[in-house]
Amino acid sequence: MKGMKGQDYSTLSSKYNVYLFHPSYLSLKLGNMRKPGLSFFAFFICICVFGQNEDSLMIRRIADEILLHSRAYDNLHDLTKNIGGRLTASPQFYKAEQWGLRVLQQSGADKTWLQECMVPHWVRGGEDKAEAKIKNSTTKKLDVIALGNSLGTGAKGITADVIEVRSFDDLETKKDSIKGRIVFYNYKFNPRFIGVFQAYGDAVKYRSTGPSRAAKYGALAVIVRSMSESTDNNPHTGALTYDTTLPEIPAVAIGLKDADWLSATISNQHVQVYFKTGGRFFPDTIGHNVIGELTGTEFPDQFITIGGHLDSWDPAEGAHDDGAGIVHTIEILRTFKALGYKPKHTIRFVLFANEENGLRGGTKYGDEAKAKNEKHVFALESDGGGFTPRSYSFGGTPEQLKKVQRWIPLLYPYGVYEITGGGGGADIGPLNKALNTPVAELAPDSQRYFDYHHARNDVFENVNKRELELGVVNMAALIYLIDKYGL
Repeated sequence: MKGMKGQDYSTLSSKYNVYLFHPSYLSLKLGNMRKPGLSFFAFFICICVFGQNEDSLMIRRIADEILLHSRAYDNLHDLTKNIGGRLTASPQFYKAEQWGLRVLQQSGADKTWLQECMVPHWVRGGEDKAEAKIKNSTTKKLDVIALGNSLGTGAKGITADVIEVRSFDDLETKKDSIKGRIVFYNYKFNPRFIGVFQAYGDAVKYRSTGPSRAAKYGALAVIVRSMSESTDNNPHTGALTYDTTLPEIPAVAIGLKDADWLSATISNQHVQVYFKTGGRFFPDTIGHNVIGELTGTEFPDQFITIGGHLDSWDPAEGAHDDGAGIVHTIEILRTFKALGYKPKHTIRFVLFANEENGLRGGTKYGDEAKAKNEKHVFALESDGGGFTPRSYSFGGTPEQLKKVQRWIPLLYPYGVYEITGGGGGADIGPLNKALNTPVAELAPDSQRYFDYHHARNDVFENVNKRELELGVVNMAALIYLIDKYGL
């Protein structure tokens, strides 16, 4: 069938069906037409030719179910307010495991179980405190938080002169002045990176390896500028990794306003800092991935995985990181069951353990899949917060990437306008490595993510219901397409 300009409507349908049928686009196009008869004709063609597109209609059904009846926001409220922060191996973490198992069952899973894995057991050990002392004996309280996996100062705390370091190159030039002092890594997020995760990737090395690199030259402790570009003073925790061949020294993150104050004061005055932290490790203990399943009708032994991580850092409620990913995952299950959708492949809904300071849950899931010689078709993760969906990162072959990119017009009305090569979430990375499984991660708008990341303001009140639900719509739509057409 040919259009007025000789275009094949079947081609138009596959490439542009959602744009042409979507009400906002249709009203715009019809509103621009000058002849009433032509407007009616265009409307008739849109309905008859494009309106019956099976995939766009199914995705519209998915969207309607979620936007009208979603339980995601209520589930997030329950998780954050009744359980709270879920540091691995804490009482709240185990409470969250049982919560996840129950909610997966209530949402209609055909099967649920706990997958055991050994997890690290780090505790904060009380309130983290710091105070700056200037030579005239005045003091200023500093807003700090111990880095995850860091060892504490001991009961007396640490008091020492502070030396500011702007980069690892700067550390090397000052290495002879480090011994017996506290190193203050004052490396800012680069504001020229439009994608804020790029700024995080550029800066996070000072948190993860900075303490050991300072310990190499005799530093007593480390203060790290928080991994954020926010305008508040909330310190942001996150994991460090010690080089076990070097002394394991205490480390804290400092709020941005206090970091700026400390930098300005050090430039013209002698400053000592006292801080006290109580972090320590206990022996590894048992944790669990929480798994629900919808059994496939055609390929029950082939798996599609959807997930987020159940653990969070302890200063807040873990609403964006990763409560949002958890309720995204559960809501897809509820939606498919509510619509009576029967997947071809078995779909697993996984609430991963211990992403924040060990990745033990994702590693266990990948290892067990390999040991059982399972066939995993695809894995999708949500760990970018509950913000407006924008795109996906996709880790697969170039041919697979081209295939999923052809579905962008179906996703576009709901927010996703781009699917880029490379990437996939942390928890599904081991599955990709073990079985070469194609993976993807939802990429919501990132501009506000690091305002809350690992900080005390990552709370339920800072998640928008509408944005959260649109994330579910796009994830469910992609899973539907991959289940139907494969990769």
